[in-house]
Amino acid sequence: MRGWWERGRALGAAHPQAVDIGIALLVQAAMTMPFVVPRPPDLEPATWPAYGLTTLTVVPLVWRRRAPLAVLTAIIATSALYKLAVAGPGQPLPYTGLVIIYTIAAVSPPWQRLVAGGLLTVAVPVSVWLNTRTARELTFSLFVFAAAYVFGRLTDARQREHRIEAERAAARERARIAREMHDILSHAVSLMIVQAEAGPVAVRTAPERAEAAFDAISATGRDAMAQLRRMLGVLREGDEPGRAPREPQPGPAGLPELLDRIRASGLEVAYESAGAVRPLPEATGASVFRIVQEALTNVVKHAAARGVSVQLTYGEGTVDIRVLDDGRGPRSGSGGGHGLIGIRERAAAHGGTAVTGPGPDGRGFEVRVQLPVPSAAEVAR
Repeated sequence: MRGWWERGRALGAAHPQAVDIGIALLVQAAMTMPFVVPRPPDLEPATWPAYGLTTLTVVPLVWRRRAPLAVLTAIIATSALYKLAVAGPGQPLPYTGLVIIYTIAAVSPPWQRLVAGGLLTVAVPVSVWLNTRTARELTFSLFVFAAAYVFGRLTDARQREHRIEAERAAARERARIAREMHDILSHAVSLMIVQAEAGPVAVRTAPERAEAAFDAISATGRDAMAQLRRMLGVLREGDEPGRAPREPQPGPAGLPELLDRIRASGLEVAYESAGAVRPLPEATGASVFRIVQEALTNVVKHAAARGVSVQLTYGEGTVDIRVLDDGRGPRSGSGGGHGLIGIRERAAAHGGTAVTGPGPDGRGFEVRVQLPVPSAAEVAR
């Protein structure tokens, strides 16, 4: 049921004019009822001119969102003409007036709402005076118009809330894409720079190492291109369904290959996995991979280290990541740029923590991250 409702809202947003025409037709159907129901013998029969004037009262609703004040004025004028010029049947509710007041409350700026309130302050008492001249009708009319206005304001508030949430979601998605792009490109370019700088030295001293360096540059570039192409393909999925199948995000299973690329840069890398290894949710697994990737990228770019250790520990409801190098430790200033910020953001996005700083006894640099891991039942919910 909710799916049908959401599809209906999307269709209405895409074709607002069709919605307005449909509402006008619905109002016309409601206002036709008194004309088709038999009238008491003491009343004059309903006439076609009266019905035509009723239709003339409804037609302006087609433009209710484009010119709400003009539509309100037209409805007031045609309704007064109907009351004064013909002896047609009355209506149980002022349908057209309620629709336009709701619309003005929902879509119009404050000054238009104020003008509409002034017009109603005059039009409603005059209408009651031309009809029954009773306090009961006046009270009822004021109540239904006030209710239409309140519903319109509630609709406006709900739409603004949806827009704000959509903007927040878009901002979160932009931040996520920026982190992914940063991690992929920073990692690949850093490795390629290290290999390229080592290449000329290797050509003179150890040609076989030079060939391996160029192979590593090529492999790193191809891997970065593949990851970027996969990411861009996912972004296009909404516009071109079926042309960019979603592939799994990298996870802990991809760490050995990542570490091999780091080793190819000349850095000694030790890897250890502790605890009861188990599958992680895709989002958590992808963050584990990216955090390790970014920590290693920082080591390659900034640490001047000879070795680095990576430890992944599966705890009870958590997974802990520890990356420790034997380099020169933290530097003053911005250091690793956005890398450490990205690690903290990834941890925070999962409700985890990230701590960075000097290693034990002040040697090297250490990154410690703890991510909560939901149980299978929580993931299913």
